[in-house]
Amino acid sequence: MTRSIAPQEAQRWLAAGEAILIDVREPAEFAAGHVPLAVSLPLGSLPAALAGLPRQTKLIFQCQSGARGNQACALATQRVGLESVNLDGGIAAWRAAGLPVVGNAGLRLSIFRQVQMIVGTLVALLVAAGFAGVTAAFAVAGILGAMLAFAGASGWCGLALLLGRMPWNRTAPGGLAG
Repeated sequence: MTRSIAPQEAQRWLAAGEAILIDVREPAEFAAGHVPLAVSLPLGSLPAALAGLPRQTKLIFQCQSGARGNQACALATQRVGLESVNLDGGIAAWRAAGLPVVGNAGLRLSIFRQVQMIVGTLVALLVAAGFAGVTAAFAVAGILGAMLAFAGASGWCGLALLLGRMPWNRTAPGGLAG
């Protein structure tokens, strides 16, 4: 079972230099807003980096709301036996607690909200097309739903990676989206 830590306790650990906070969200999410002193290490890159993480310092994994942070804790334990904790509720709980966040959150929608909007719109249009007589549209809508479920279960989303390369989601020098 993954241990979790409340945002206030995590802030105390960080302020005292007792812990490292590893943000496992995608780079564009990190650029949009992150905890000060957090280190960006996307979940997809974590397995290759696990052996290099410090063992003498407490590790806190954090994502948007906690799910990817839990996955990171499980990977750290299973692959290299690292003890770690998950930031309970992710950066959403950190913000709700009134703790500081740095970044350019006001400039654009997160990659995952963009994915949800695109896939949701496509599924709605395909279902409407299916009811209009294009029965193959139901199958395509089902495939999109399965792909979204796979992305949620695995933490890998091809559409999110593609959207991250779009000009409106790129991070310009100085950390601002351009």
